[in-house]
Amino acid sequence: MDNGKSVFEKLIKDDRAAHEQKLWRGTFLDYLERVREDPSLSKLAHSRVYDIIMKIGTSDILEGDDPRVKRLYKDESVKVYNFFRDEFFGIERTIAQIVRYFHAASLKGEESRQVLYLMGPVGSGKSSLAEKLQRGLEASEPIYAIDGCPMFEEPLHLIPRHLRKEFEKMLGTHIEGDLCPVCRYRLKDEFGGRYEEVPVVTRVFSKRNRIGIGVVPPVDPNNQDTSVLIGSEDISKLDQYSEGDPRVLDLNGALNVGNRGVVEFIEVFKNETEYLHAMITATQEKVIPAPGRHGLVYVDTVIAAHSNEAEWQKFRADHTNEAILDRIVVVRVPYNLRRNSDFRAHVAPHTLEIASMFAILSRLEPNNKCDLMTKLKLYNGEEVVEKGKTKKIDFQELREDAKREGMSGISTRFIMKALDNALSDNVEGNCINPINVREALIAMVKEADVGDDTRKMHLEFLQDVLHKEYLEVLEKEITKAFVYSYQEQAEALFQNYLDHAEAFVNKTRVKDRNTREDLQPDEGFLKSIEEQIAIIGSAADGFRQEVIAYLWAGSRRGEKITYKSYEPLKEAIEKKLMTSVRDISRIITKARTRDEDQTGKYNAMVKNLLDNGYCESCVDVVLKYAANNLWKD
Repeated sequence: MDNGKSVFEKLIKDDRAAHEQKLWRGTFLDYLERVREDPSLSKLAHSRVYDIIMKIGTSDILEGDDPRVKRLYKDESVKVYNFFRDEFFGIERTIAQIVRYFHAASLKGEESRQVLYLMGPVGSGKSSLAEKLQRGLEASEPIYAIDGCPMFEEPLHLIPRHLRKEFEKMLGTHIEGDLCPVCRYRLKDEFGGRYEEVPVVTRVFSKRNRIGIGVVPPVDPNNQDTSVLIGSEDISKLDQYSEGDPRVLDLNGALNVGNRGVVEFIEVFKNETEYLHAMITATQEKVIPAPGRHGLVYVDTVIAAHSNEAEWQKFRADHTNEAILDRIVVVRVPYNLRRNSDFRAHVAPHTLEIASMFAILSRLEPNNKCDLMTKLKLYNGEEVVEKGKTKKIDFQELREDAKREGMSGISTRFIMKALDNALSDNVEGNCINPINVREALIAMVKEADVGDDTRKMHLEFLQDVLHKEYLEVLEKEITKAFVYSYQEQAEALFQNYLDHAEAFVNKTRVKDRNTREDLQPDEGFLKSIEEQIAIIGSAADGFRQEVIAYLWAGSRRGEKITYKSYEPLKEAIEKKLMTSVRDISRIITKARTRDEDQTGKYNAMVKNLLDNGYCESCVDVVLKYAANNLWKD
């Protein structure tokens, strides 16, 4: 017990020591010395956020070994910012636009005086992106501020304007901004103008403590009060001080507390236009009005606003809003159109994949070049095989044909509710699987307040398109569970096919790997593989030549050649394996009673499924589903 207590005590003390180590207190003169050593201490808000993003580094999306990504982006260089990497997937271009905004603003260009506006459908991640920036600030190094300043302002504001150029040369930094009314009064009244004696402290960004991070929720139009933005006058002090005395000021508005950091405007266009003028003045002129008769207050902050597209279009349609529109950088945040489903805790394999496929199908726009399922797979970087050939469709052309793609459809929250519903319906099993999630989605779509055409389309996705897709996935899963050492057998088939196809193409003989005997190419074997993907007759010659040429080119590039290297051949080999075990798997999964041999095979299959991420509850569900749907009599 004492040992446990000492562990807790050590953790608390270590944390307190680490926190105190970051704290600093000194005079303005001491601070000047620190700035001379490190001019970046006085950086402005946009530069601070940009440096936070870039500090963790970047990578190129093509640096990994994922063939889907290589197919999707080809030779296009897309940066992946590690700051966002773990929490945001599939919106790399959106994030690149956000980072470009901060980069341009950090260079003190026009964008440093514009609002970053995130526009997209509900649940697309707008709020999450803004929150990520806030958490980045909270985890960053403290800022130096004038002690007691309600706006935590930059201490260099203490330097008189007539001396600033000289100080800038000595410090190697640019000085921008003016003292707030409270600090101006204190400098004169408390310090007699001796600004070198003004105390400076470090402050840590905190959303909860309202230090450097302000949040503005939508305000009732009938009760809008600009004090939410710019603070107010403390009327309890008006009997002590005159109305023009800075001591009556209470600078606790969102734009005050967000100085040096970020101010987030939630559902920004739900506010009246007049209410937004303070926001625009803050970013364009870098000043806001002080409450009462106290003039203007300098403010240095990133303003990140967001709303859905309908509100944006309504606001944009009003020509009287042109002045505000001209001061906004619009970044579209569409729904994700790629899939990522590696989560496994209490979730059967392919559950999130099927749910995300439904969401993405609903977000895609029809195109006469391919059906929506093909388009979904192409957007996910997959190769689509049709009649033994990889479907050749330019991904970029698909994107160009659908400018608004991803701006409508099923929201992320809708999918999360379906997952919750599926889990609540299976409390005993404590897991979710593709079957019960699909059922939950069907029930929710039937109850959703949408048009009949939309409901019909969504039900078709769930009851037909995804039903067929999952049956293909499930048959492959069961095949893998039945075939001992699936990977090895697939590779063996692949190597055997290559040997015979190469000999056929080059009109040579095959050397048997075991007996070393020279043999004629086995065309019967080759055909048994090719017919799995409808390669028959004269088409077989061309297919064999394509396979050998493709894999030879890959080998020259130094790529590792496996049965997965050429998608049409990979599909043919997997279907060949499925065909070889289809009858036995059909019999065993449907059998009410099994003999000893069948029981052994069934138990081995179940064990393999458990090893592959299934739990006992979902194994039972998916095998019953396979028996009823995959191998109907």
